[in-house]
Amino acid sequence: MIRKAAIAAVVIAGSGLIAMTLLTRDTGEDQFAECRASQVGGADLGGPFELVNGQGETVTSAALITEPTLIYFGYTMCPDVCPLDVDRNAAAVEILEERGQIVTPVFISIDPERDTPEVVGDFADVMHPRMIGLTGTPEQVQVASKAYRTYYKAHPEVDGEYLVDHSTFSYLVLPDVGFVDFFRRELSPEQLADNIGCYVDKI
Repeated sequence: MIRKAAIAAVVIAGSGLIAMTLLTRDTGEDQFAECRASQVGGADLGGPFELVNGQGETVTSAALITEPTLIYFGYTMCPDVCPLDVDRNAAAVEILEERGQIVTPVFISIDPERDTPEVVGDFADVMHPRMIGLTGTPEQVQVASKAYRTYYKAHPEVDGEYLVDHSTFSYLVLPDVGFVDFFRRELSPEQLADNIGCYVDKI
């Protein structure tokens, strides 16, 4: 119960942070206005980062985001939230693919101490054949996290194990556009696919 309460607190805190950040937006015409679930969006989120993929290769954000990309920050040893969220994202990507819309799912670990390139690579392969798993040094992960205003904090170890609190948003990033929207975990695969599909139709 304590862990669930902590997760809920993190999600609520993260929601407030994102909402405050997204209040800052351009006043020019927004080509994606009708796709947004609210009047916030187009915030100054996202930015360059450099991480390591499952093959141990260094990957830059510019090389990674060459088509619509759905990014999630989590960790492979997460006992409940991450597997459900990542599976939801994978299901949404499958729905979009059936509709002829290709979106790349990306999983970025916020637990680089345990999530080696091999571990995140295997995790991504299990979740979806096109999913890209990324990790890196603690400094590299922190840069990527700060770019998307995500939150994470590891708990003290207990018997050699520990949990990591983290925000649970999924971020849609478009090539040559950048970040366009974030999605909460409450959305079903179908709802998420519909929301993402609206953006993809307009690029």
